[in-house]
Amino acid sequence: MLNETPIIETRDVDFFYGSFKALANINMDILPQRVTALIGPSGCGKSTFLRCLNRMNDTIARTRIEGQILLDGQDIYAPDVDLTALRQRVGMVFQKPNPFPQSVYDNIAFGPRILNLVSNRYELDQIVERSLRQAALWDEVNDQLDKEALGLSLGQQQRLCIARVLAVQPDVILMDEPTSALDPIAIEQIESLIYELKQQYTIVIVTHNMQQAARVSDFTGFFWLGKLIEFSPTADLFTTPKEELTETYITGRAG
Repeated sequence: MLNETPIIETRDVDFFYGSFKALANINMDILPQRVTALIGPSGCGKSTFLRCLNRMNDTIARTRIEGQILLDGQDIYAPDVDLTALRQRVGMVFQKPNPFPQSVYDNIAFGPRILNLVSNRYELDQIVERSLRQAALWDEVNDQLDKEALGLSLGQQQRLCIARVLAVQPDVILMDEPTSALDPIAIEQIESLIYELKQQYTIVIVTHNMQQAARVSDFTGFFWLGKLIEFSPTADLFTTPKEELTETYITGRAG
C-alpha cells in the first residue's frame, strides 16, 4: 500500500501577475507515486499553477503568491528556502524539448556536476547510464553519447530532458504539456515512460489532451478561469463529475 500522506499540499493559493489574479483559492493534495493531471482550456491557470510548485514563476517580474505550498510539510515559499535544492527535488520538463547544445552525455551529467553529486568519472558514468535507462533512451543512444543532443529526434530529445531531470534524483517531476510537440509514436513512448516512472516518482502533468489525462493519470484537476473547479480520482472525474461545469467541459460543450 502506498503512503497516502500528500507529498505536496497547496493551501488557499492565489497568484498574481501584477494586478491580474491568475489563480484563486487553489487547494490540492498531491499524493506520492501517483500521476496528477491538470486539465482545462488555454489560459485557465494550469501551467501557472504547475510553475508555482517549484517557484519557476519567481523568474517573472511583478508576480506574487499568497497562501501556502507545502513539500513534505515545509513551506516552499519560506524565506530560508534554498531554490537550487527545491528545484533538484521538484524537477520540470517543458512543452518543447530543450536539450543543451552539448553532447548527450554532457546533458545528463550537467546537474550532477553542478550539484556535486559525484566524486569521480565512474560515478558520473553510472548516473548517466541509469538516467538514460530510466528514460527508456539508453538502447537508442548508448553508442553515441558524445553526439550532439540537438541531433536527436524530437521524441528522443524530450526523453533526454526527462533523463536530465532524473539524473539529480528528484522526488517530484512536473511536466508542462510534454507531448504537445511530438508525433503519435513519440507520444506513446512518453506515456509509457510516465507509467513506469510513477513507480518511483510523483508526477504532475499539464495536458490539453483529455484522453491523455484519462490514460496516464490517477487524479485529475479541472481548472477554469484561474479556479480549481474539481479535483477527483481520474476515473470519477471523467465518468461521474460532481460539477456541472466539469461535465460541460469534458463532453466538449465548453472551452
